[in-house]
Parts: sequence; structure tokens; C-alpha cells
Amino acid sequence: MSEHDEGRADGCCGGRHHDEGQGCCGRHGCGGTGERDRIVLFVVGPLETNCYAYVSRGECLIVDPGNSGAKVAEHLPEGVTVRYLAATHGHGDHVGGVKALREAVGGRYVIHPADAELARHAGEPSETGRAYDDNAPEPDLTYEEGDVLELGSARFRVMETPGHTPGSVCLVGEGTATGVAFMGDTLFQGSCGRTDLTGGSPRDMSLSLARLKRELDPQTRLFCGHGEMTTMGEELASNPYLRS
Repeated sequence: MSEHDEGRADGCCGGRHHDEGQGCCGRHGCGGTGERDRIVLFVVGPLETNCYAYVSRGECLIVDPGNSGAKVAEHLPEGVTVRYLAATHGHGDHVGGVKALREAVGGRYVIHPADAELARHAGEPSETGRAYDDNAPEPDLTYEEGDVLELGSARFRVMETPGHTPGSVCLVGEGTATGVAFMGDTLFQGSCGRTDLTGGSPRDMSLSLARLKRELDPQTRLFCGHGEMTTMGEELASNPYLRS
């Protein structure tokens, strides 16, 4: 990594907890320590972006704080230390809440360098005609292929998956996070990210999806940027974009 000098009032669902084998409500156990890790889901903004907080041993990774940063801060589990605010890509619905959230809870904002400039304009009207809370600030860190974010007893390895944007990544869990992957807008339940916006590439998306097919275990639970959680096995069986 590189250093750099639903009860949805107000767009925040209030924090739902994912549990192993369930969709919501509870805690999520990812493996081997006595203390269970957990994932809290916040659905934020006009595009109902999934913002996730992964908590391990009192430390927290927040993925894709797209809107309502102050509201997300209010509903984080009590007493956690936020280590990172990680963006899977630079679109406004995934980074528009970074500024307010970082001011409220701290943490280091990290994004792929290929999307950092895109994120700086997150608060401006986009190609879809929408604007979000704020432009993203300068990143504290940038990450690229193979870099690792560590928190508690969990680790997340960066997998570059361009196609939706040039700097799109997935965050693949290791340690007590083994079996978890945050997908951003690369792969959804039954679909994949659009490639017709500026910086999108159908060819890159095809290569990224082929890589996911090769490298992710079928049991891996996929926490997507929009919509429902799924597994790699379910998508291999039914997602038309993974069949070619």
C-alpha cells in the first residue's frame, strides 16, 4: 500500500447483522477464534448501496461508505476502533460518505489509485444524474493487487477486478475472515456491474469475472455492493455472466 500526504430514515438502515447461514440479524462467525467476527450492513443513499462494517476483536473495517456517513457512525457497534474506510471503487454511491464518516470515527481512507481521481468528484452530479454527500478526500493510503488490510484477527487481500471502473477491487477475507469477500460492483446476485459508464470496460469485466470463477471457493460468501448476499457456488450455478 502507498501512503498519501432499513428502516431507512435518512438513507441508513440502522445496522443489520449478518450471521453465518442467515441473511441478517445476529453475528457472523468466520472461523477459529473464541471471539466471533461480525458484519453489520448499512443500506445507504438513493441507489441503496450496501455499506459494510466488518468487526474483529474490537477493530473495524468499513467498506463502501457511500452516503449518510454521520448516520453510519451513530450505528456502529459501541467501542470499536475503525482502522480503515475502504472503497471498492470510486463512484459517488460508494465514497460519498467517506468525508463525514472519517471526521466522526477516524480510520484511514483507502482506494485503488486508478479510481482516486474519480472519487474526488463524488459529490458532483454523475452520468446517472445523481449527486452524493461529498467529494471524497485525498486517500490516506492507496492499495493494489495483493495488498492486505489487517484488523483484529482478520485480513482482507486486495484482488484487482477492473471492468466497472479501472480501479475496481474485491476484498477477499483471510484469517478469521476466510470465506468472506466484499465484491463492490463487480459481481451481484444474478448479475454483474455495468460497463457503459466512463472508464468501464466489457473486456476487463469479462477477464475479472473469469478470475473470480478460478480463484474464489464456491463456499465463499459474497457481500455485494447492491442487493442480496450470495455465494460463489450459487452464482456459478445460476449467474449468466459466469457461464461463458
